[in-house]
Amino acid sequence: MSKEYVILVDEQDHQVGTMEKIEAHEKALLHRAFSVFVFNSKGELMLQQRALEKYHSPGLWTNTCCSHQREGETTLEAAHRRLQEEMGFDTELEEKFAFIYKAPFDNGLTEHEYDHVLVGSYDQEPILNPKEAASWKWIALGDVKKDIDINPDNYTPWFKIIFQKYYEFID
Repeated sequence: MSKEYVILVDEQDHQVGTMEKIEAHEKALLHRAFSVFVFNSKGELMLQQRALEKYHSPGLWTNTCCSHQREGETTLEAAHRRLQEEMGFDTELEEKFAFIYKAPFDNGLTEHEYDHVLVGSYDQEPILNPKEAASWKWIALGDVKKDIDINPDNYTPWFKIIFQKYYEFID
């Protein structure tokens, strides 16, 4: 398996270098990322449950898909690539906003990301890549908010932050 690299950025999202993904997470360095939120025609959000074999946050619920852009790849290209790789489908996506967040994990790694949030719509079932996602579900935004309040440990640290920003964005 080849090493994965992330794009290191400054607080204005200007590239300042690249680094192996695991090293960037160990050092909590700011890097470019994206998060995809896919909704159905009822306005429900597609959540994925991370595969149980993931090296961090296994089995936790999170947004439809998220990852890191590769050098020379636009945010939209990266989002379409990962949506297909993780969830087995593609759909039109639109970037809604971007922000910086920092989310530490229990295993000592930290996501420190300049995150581009994209939204799309889809009404069919995904075809999950079992190395990426264990399960999926449609859920109303209000129900997500309530469940995060009641069961915060069921969700990835970054999803809780990104969901709150998204919820504020649409309010």
